[in-house]
Amino acid sequence: MLQHRLMSVAAAAEVISSGAACCVAGDEAMLRRLPRGCWVGGTIPYFMSERGGTCSHDKVFVSTLPGEPSRMRIVRHSRSTLPGICTEAPEHGYTLLLMPAFSPVLQSFAEEAPTYDEMYLRPLFGWVSGVHLDELGKRAPLVFNGQSGEAYEDAALALHAELPPTTTMHIDIVNPFQKQTGPVIELDRGGFFADVCRVDGRAENLHDFLLNINHDIRLPLVADYCGALVNVSIRQLHAKTRQVEFYTPVFSGVSYQTAAPVSDYVAAFSTALATHRMPGEMVFACNCALNHVYGELDGRQLEIHGPATFGEIAYLLLNQTLIHVSLVDRE
Repeated sequence: MLQHRLMSVAAAAEVISSGAACCVAGDEAMLRRLPRGCWVGGTIPYFMSERGGTCSHDKVFVSTLPGEPSRMRIVRHSRSTLPGICTEAPEHGYTLLLMPAFSPVLQSFAEEAPTYDEMYLRPLFGWVSGVHLDELGKRAPLVFNGQSGEAYEDAALALHAELPPTTTMHIDIVNPFQKQTGPVIELDRGGFFADVCRVDGRAENLHDFLLNINHDIRLPLVADYCGALVNVSIRQLHAKTRQVEFYTPVFSGVSYQTAAPVSDYVAAFSTALATHRMPGEMVFACNCALNHVYGELDGRQLEIHGPATFGEIAYLLLNQTLIHVSLVDRE
């Protein structure tokens, strides 16, 4: 049976040494103590565990992965090679992708992933490494290749795994937010910054509009992507330039609305989870560190356990979202 739990470094080392393939999340110092093996990892101190939401610098969260480790490949990608990630994936299997927060390779993926060749044809999921919020700007988020022992602050690591043709991965996006009834926002240009926009067809400055409606920037903008609600989290309002900065890019031609307030994140996630079928055995899950902080989840229980990250990947880069991946037998 696959396992997903917060554990000591010694316990994680035993799992890796047993030959299991793993995804590991934890503090940089803890990840550097792990033995070589078939694992990939990233820095993050926030977790949802059996004990509820927690911040830990001396434990790591281990998710064992399905598939035969001898038939897995860990590939390091730069900005120039990352667009080929889907074409190199196995025909029957999945790709687990890790990237460091604030890195050029992450920015490239965020903006260009929808145009990658063969995107959406094979399961692609993962997360973005980070640091404790008190260490922002002081330490770099890292990703780790457990086979080589190398760590990177500007590279993507893809673990490609083969599965039998009778099994597949099912990826669910669980969003605690709903669109608020109100104006529709359309951006003239895409990217991580926005200023000029249209609000219900009227020309506006997005920075000024959000200030005028007293928008709580902890609440994202939300768009409907073919039935799936996708968040764009607001990082900062820049008064000097009258721009809005986002954690993930906005896109022109997409209609956004502000998210409705969430009074209880645990209840909101429970409601959202109830709408998902989630077949098969859980393989991997992660939540967003922004939900962890804004929702004051320390010590509070969620049904799904995993790291609380600086970004979630379900084909595309997501924010303030929980992703759940399960292994499904198609027979």
